Amino acid sequence: MNLFVRIAQLGSISSAARDLGLTPAGASARLAALEKKLGARLLHRTTRQATLTEDGLAFLPHAENVVIAAESARAALGREQAAPRGTLRLAAPASFARMHIVPGLPDFCRKYPDLALDLRISDSVVDLVEGAFDVAVRYAELSDSSFVARRLAPDKRMLVASPAYIDRCGRPKTPDDLAEHACLVVGTLDLWTFEGKGGERIERRITPSLRINDGGAVCDAACSGLGIALMATWCAEQELRSGALVPALPEYPLISTQTLWALYPSSRELAPKVRVFVDWLVNRFGPQPYWDRGLDTILDSSL
Repeated sequence: MNLFVRIAQLGSISSAARDLGLTPAGASARLAALEKKLGARLLHRTTRQATLTEDGLAFLPHAENVVIAAESARAALGREQAAPRGTLRLAAPASFARMHIVPGLPDFCRKYPDLALDLRISDSVVDLVEGAFDVAVRYAELSDSSFVARRLAPDKRMLVASPAYIDRCGRPKTPDDLAEHACLVVGTLDLWTFEGKGGERIERRITPSLRINDGGAVCDAACSGLGIALMATWCAEQELRSGALVPALPEYPLISTQTLWALYPSSRELAPKVRVFVDWLVNRFGPQPYWDRGLDTILDSSL
C-alpha cells in the first residue's frame, strides 16, 4: 500500500523505490503482486513515468487511509517503536537552506542514521502536493487547511549598507531620503514599510538600481558598496557583526510581518520522519534565533 501511494505521489516507480529503499525491479514485483491480489490494474507504466488507471484513482484514497492508519498504529506503541526511516523530501528557500539548514545536518543525520534526506532548494514556491514533499520551509503561511503550519522563527528585516557607501553618499535621515539613494532589492520586495517616530506606519515603493532574485547576492552587492539593501537578519548577520554592513536607517525600523514556517500535510498522526525533522528545526532556531542574538547592540550603537 505504501509503495503504491508513493508511486502515485511521485509519478515514477523508480523514484518511489529509491524513496523506500527498494530496487526498481523489487518495487515493480511488489506492485504486480498487489495488482494480482486485487484483480485490477492500478497504473499505466512507461519507461519514464507511472500514471493512475481509473481503478488506481478509485483505489488511491483508500490506500492512503490504510497507510495513515498503519503509521498511527505504529506511533501508538511509542516513539521508540516508530523510529524515523525512509526518505524525507524537503523544500526550502535556497539562501536560507545553505546558510542555516545544511550546516546543521551532520548533527541531525547522526541522530537519525536510518533517515535519508532529499533536499530541494529554490526561491520559487514549489507545489508541495505535486512534488510529493513531506516538509517545506516557507516565509508565508499557507491558507490551505490540508497543511499544518508550524512557526519556526521570526524573520526580522533591516536596511543595511557598507561603510564605504555611507561615507560616499551619506546616511538617509528619513524614508523619503531613499529616493536620492541607490537601493538594492531582493526579488519583488520593493515596498518597504517603516515605523515612524510616532508609531505611525510609513510605506515607500522603491525604484531599485539593482534587483536580484537571491538574497545572498544582494548582500554581496551591498557589501561591495552598490547601495542600500533591505535584508533579512538571517542573511546579513555575519556581515553586520564583522562591520562589512551597518544599519542604514536605524531611526525608522522596518515593519515585517514575515515569519519562517514549516509546512507539512495534515493528518491525525504525524509521520515519525516529519515529526523529528520539524522538532529539530524548532529546537535549532527557537523564538529568538541565534542569528538575531546581539544584533540589537549593533543597531543601538548606530543610533
